[in-house]
Amino acid sequence: MYDKSKELFERAQRSIPGGVNSPVRAFKSVGGTPLFIQKAKGAYMYDADGNQYIDYIASWGPMILGHAHEPIVKAIQEKAVDSTSFGAPTELEIEMAELILSMVPNVDMIRMVSSGTEACMSAVRLARGYTGKNKIIKFEGHYHGHADSFLVKAGSGVATFNIQTVPGVTAGVANDTLTAAYNDLDAVKKLAAEHKGEIAAIIVEPVAGNMGCVLPEPGFHEGLRKLCDEEGIVFIFDEVMTGFRLAPGGAQELLGIKADLVTYGKVIGGGMPVGAFGGKKEIMQHIAPLGNVYQAGTLSGNPIAMIAGFTLLTELKNSPSIYKELEEKTIYLRDGLNEVLKAWGQPYIINKLGSMISIHFSNHPVVDFATAASANNDLFKKYFHAMLKRGIYLPPSAFESWFLNNALTYEDLDKTIAATEESLQELK
Repeated sequence: MYDKSKELFERAQRSIPGGVNSPVRAFKSVGGTPLFIQKAKGAYMYDADGNQYIDYIASWGPMILGHAHEPIVKAIQEKAVDSTSFGAPTELEIEMAELILSMVPNVDMIRMVSSGTEACMSAVRLARGYTGKNKIIKFEGHYHGHADSFLVKAGSGVATFNIQTVPGVTAGVANDTLTAAYNDLDAVKKLAAEHKGEIAAIIVEPVAGNMGCVLPEPGFHEGLRKLCDEEGIVFIFDEVMTGFRLAPGGAQELLGIKADLVTYGKVIGGGMPVGAFGGKKEIMQHIAPLGNVYQAGTLSGNPIAMIAGFTLLTELKNSPSIYKELEEKTIYLRDGLNEVLKAWGQPYIINKLGSMISIHFSNHPVVDFATAASANNDLFKKYFHAMLKRGIYLPPSAFESWFLNNALTYEDLDKTIAATEESLQELK
């Protein structure tokens, strides 16, 4: 069934570390051979062996309208004729910035970069330069890219591989990164008191997506916002996953919280490698060439990435009903999975917000990394492969959110629910 993928993986391991260019793709968390994807269209992906899958990764979020969305493909094709890169300013970059500012509350200026990692790294550097302080607070299980300061108790691939101490991250960098459990406001207040006057920023995934989908407890973000105001700390929302997915204005809009800086990726490139960070003019004007906080990128604002993102965001802005449709589909999936899992009779938790959802085989609520890690993740591995066998492609780790795309039909959702029922019977 996966002969070509197995052959490609063996070949890849001879020239690429681990055979993959991003660790979570290696399937080490779930076992087996990673699938090599040949093409995708709408809600479906096709592997090198020709197998079709209903996709719940959506390229880790950006394919919100489905794969190979025709207006985006057409826009890329037309723009590529003018060249794939200039390394010089274009009017399209201005149009993209203006579009984002028109959709997102509380963002006055925005700087394009080429990845979510770059966006988060740059936002933290800016916060440090703006405040003159060095330390940051992040949350256990939250992943903000692979920059050194973010790899302390990180989620996503680091959690998947159970890497607690990352070689290459110096003690000095680690000492400047303070960590607390997500949803534990008292722990954050304690850190702020112990390091009073030293903390430049608090960075948070407003809705965690790198330890499964984990929602903020009521009052948590409001408490962080208040603390940042009181202590002169820059409050950073990492919206690489949630930006333009949970609402046109992202988590800031949905949760009614105003961050000082916001980072983006994934969706704003329509699947192309792209990222951005933005926020209050008072802070953003400290970035070079306006200020002395240096940040640069030869391919930032790449025209192909910009036209893909501009086309996608324009459609999301002009058709806000997409968010309602996605919400309804996600509720339908959650309710169907609930019914099947309840009948199965084993402990489970389903976390959901907007079009992000995850199943945790746990007998207690999953509210932070510790509770996510203590779920029965060995059972998830078996569930993953049982679903894959039935043509359902889930994230290959219990520590990742599922992402729905609007190309999914209710027939696809019914197939997913039925596949879960069959898979659970197989696992009994």
